[in-house]
Amino acid sequence: MIRLYKITLLFCGVLLAVPATMTLAGEAKSGYEFIRPATRAMQDDDFENPGLIAVEKGQQLFNNKQPGAGKSCADCHGEDGAGLNTKALASYPVYSESAAGIVTLQQRISRCRDDNTGSKTLPTDHPDLVALETFVRNRAVGEAVNVQTDGPMADLLEAGEKLYRTRYGLIDMACDQCHDMYPGQMIRGQKISQGQGNGFPAYRLGTGEITTLNLRIQQCLNLMRAEPFDTDSEEISLMGLYLMSRSNGLGIETPAVRY
Repeated sequence: MIRLYKITLLFCGVLLAVPATMTLAGEAKSGYEFIRPATRAMQDDDFENPGLIAVEKGQQLFNNKQPGAGKSCADCHGEDGAGLNTKALASYPVYSESAAGIVTLQQRISRCRDDNTGSKTLPTDHPDLVALETFVRNRAVGEAVNVQTDGPMADLLEAGEKLYRTRYGLIDMACDQCHDMYPGQMIRGQKISQGQGNGFPAYRLGTGEITTLNLRIQQCLNLMRAEPFDTDSEEISLMGLYLMSRSNGLGIETPAVRY
């Protein structure tokens, strides 16, 4: 751990020493553009993509009644989610008037389970909820991300961007210093991406698990030696909203494969 910390500090020092003229601006690019060819091939192969295990688990949870439940998700939304509106799925996170705030896709699924199926309430990022989110998001593969950016979302996005550009942790770095200034540069043998959210939930080869966008935010903060946002905090909700809005126009890839 000490060695990894020193390497991370050294890398960050090198990044900060690179001239600002290397800043990359322009169109949004999926993380797919930055991964190795072998990883792309893995993501594209329905037999090799390890994230599809979560899709299959979510499919089973979606189609079948859970213990104590009166009905399944499929009873309302069709077998394998045939009745789901894929364009609506591509718009999450959304603003909810009734909740007076941001609602993520996972939160929508959780509330739908609680209100309509009678299933046992699960905490955020419970493995079953992550699997359901992965399955449902996978129904919209290829749809362009289309998060609302006007109306009540405008102020929320501004708050999320402020968090994105705030320095954190012992390393004293902000998210934008990697993902806006240095995409394409190398760190520990991997290219830095733009930090887009269109592939999430995604399978992370580095941790061997399916990972939600909010969990990835927490992992990045840990790498910066910062206290990660709490799972159900306003901060993680705002940053997750901003990150997904940056992916507007990119096709959904869930489950993407990333390092």
